[in-house]
Order: sequence, then structure tokens, then C-alpha cells
Amino acid sequence: MSRPLLFLDVDGPLNPYAAKPEKRPEGYTTLRVPPEIGVAGEPRGSRGHRRPLRVWLNPGHGSALMALGYELCWATTWMSDANQWIGPVLGLPELPFVDFGDALFNERADGVHWKSQPLVAYASGRPFAWVDDEQGDADHAHVAASHSAPALLHHVNPRIGLRNADFTALAAFAASIGPSAIVRGSSGT
Repeated sequence: MSRPLLFLDVDGPLNPYAAKPEKRPEGYTTLRVPPEIGVAGEPRGSRGHRRPLRVWLNPGHGSALMALGYELCWATTWMSDANQWIGPVLGLPELPFVDFGDALFNERADGVHWKSQPLVAYASGRPFAWVDDEQGDADHAHVAASHSAPALLHHVNPRIGLRNADFTALAAFAASIGPSAIVRGSSGT
């Protein structure tokens, strides 16, 4: 465990789903996911969706993410399906994923995003960065209070997805973590 974790959300950072629907961003390819593939294994057709889901992905993001020096991990409602649908388009190997279990979409009264606690638990004291489009101030406070190792909660605009500035910020955070922080994080202290 010599590298920090990088928790990757799909929709927002990798798939700029909020971009203008008639204009695919430059450098992106379109993936059509069949309606029988749903969020966390639930068929999308069961929620009234009958058409394939349009996903925009930039194939160059895979090599850029691999070059950052992190251990990559899916932190998305796609969970294991990200390895089948998202990873191959990006050129990523099969990655571990956070199984959100009962926390999935379970809104908290304190305003902390439902992913925050499972990510802290998964990190188990290791340094991490979390790339998502849904974190807020409550998540920053929660992670600061419940995670002893360095952590970066990096917000990505879902209209534009990951950009060069995001990769620069992630690389800077990884470089800022000294070996003692990684050793401390890997021991769970």
C-alpha cells in the first residue's frame, strides 16, 4: 500500500452528463448502455427508462488517471458494472470498487453525502482523494473529523467533467503526501 487511493465517481467527473445533450464534448466518445443494465444492478427499465443510457467518456482519461500515482478505485453507483462498461472505454484494468450496500442512496439527516462514510471506512486510515460532483461542506467536515490521514475531496463540474486543472490538482495532492503519511495510513492509525 505505497500509494494513496483515488475514489472515482463516473457520472459527473468521467461522464459529463449535465453537458448540453446535443453537443458531445470534444475528445469524448458515446457509449450506449442497454436499459437492462441499471444502477447498482437494478434494471433501469424498472424505473420507467426504456432507452439506452447515453454515456460520454474521454478515452484519454484512463492513461491520465493511471499516471497520477494513485491506487484507483470505483466510488460510483455503477459499482462492479464500471469494470464492464466504463473501464474498457478508458483503457483501465479491472479496478476494485466500493460496495455501498445499505448506504446506497440512503440520504443522511446531517447533510453528509451517503458515499462519505463508506469511503472513509474503505480507506481505513489510508490517504485518499475523492473525485465526485456531489460533495459539499458537510462531507469535508465529516471526512476531516473521522479520517486521520490526508484526504482531498475534489469537486468536478458535471457539465464539463475532468479537465487538465483537475488532473493537476490530483497530482499535486498525491505529491504532497509524504511516505510517513502513507505508512501511517496503511496501518490504520
